[in-house]
Amino acid sequence: MSPVEAGGGGPQVNQTAGLGVETTVQGAPTDLALPSSDGATTTASTTTASTATASTTAASEHAAEELSVTFDAVVANVRQAYLGRELTVRLSLCCLLAEGHLLVEDHPGVGKTTLAKALAHSLGLGFGRLQLTADLLPADVTGAVVFDRDTGQLVFRPGPVFTNVLLADELNRASPKAQSALLEAMEERQVSADGVSHRLPRPFMVIATQNPYDAAGTFPLPHSQRDRFLLRLDLGYPDRQTEDLLLSSTTTRPGPEQLTPIGGPGFLTAFAAAIDAAYLAPEVRGYVLDIVETTRSHPDLTVGASPRAALSVVRAAAAVAVTQGRTYVTPDDVKLVAEPTLAHRLQAHPAAELAGATATATVADILARVPVPIGVSR
Repeated sequence: MSPVEAGGGGPQVNQTAGLGVETTVQGAPTDLALPSSDGATTTASTTTASTATASTTAASEHAAEELSVTFDAVVANVRQAYLGRELTVRLSLCCLLAEGHLLVEDHPGVGKTTLAKALAHSLGLGFGRLQLTADLLPADVTGAVVFDRDTGQLVFRPGPVFTNVLLADELNRASPKAQSALLEAMEERQVSADGVSHRLPRPFMVIATQNPYDAAGTFPLPHSQRDRFLLRLDLGYPDRQTEDLLLSSTTTRPGPEQLTPIGGPGFLTAFAAAIDAAYLAPEVRGYVLDIVETTRSHPDLTVGASPRAALSVVRAAAAVAVTQGRTYVTPDDVKLVAEPTLAHRLQAHPAAELAGATATATVADILARVPVPIGVSR
């Protein structure tokens, strides 16, 4: 084979026919295109790019592992004050780090306030508590414009929503008018008063509790407000061993206010960035779409999952992936968050409810029916 000339009389590359052996003249530029024995074109710069990509991937994986270690330390710190289930703590923390809102439906006295305080203090965040009642006004939630006697001007006095972690206790005891005051704050991270928008501190998370719907004096949350919550969790009663530990450690267990902050602003920012950068393979994306579409055609449901619900499943699953030290989402991550992410957004058919069907059971049935992708690309 005749020599291949690189334009301008530059270095030459010779190839022995049939053997695929290449010899390069000393000093050849690294971005010189070289013909191979099968007719393909390779460049030395491709190797450099591949090396850089590998280095970036390794750095991302190392950063994810460090975030996972810090996350586990925060979980252990929270569990010093809150003796509930570990999975509940992990999912609650995932919800906060994903900049989502958490809805807790359970009976009084199971540790909702303790959990919220422990999460806030473990991350060094501000904490506020709002007890909702039937006579609560929207201005009691968001704040109001008042007359300042000292300056003679109208000034905005912030309400309890101006914090990092807000515990809205017994949300469904407030009137729909007061409930709606949280909508803008939860979705837009701001409060509007007298035509002026006031930004809320970041991160901002609402942990709302509600009593069972059959309790006296409750107003059911509208679907538009339930859809604003990233996750819904049931704390439940502790098992006998945990409750015995609760009783025996009353005087020795630290309170939420006594916890030492572990994850600071840097951890919160890095974790949120890792969630945004988590890789979602087409197979996993299709799995999420299959689940969401099935909720819309299931005979036991009158209201299926919205596009916002699909986005919430992906974000919650990405948060779980980061807690495991991974930079990609797996179908198992999706299955873990599907029920707490979707069940509160669905509406069961009245006939199905009479037969004992619930949104939670329906999601479990859908997960059992939808095929799980195998051999997911990374």
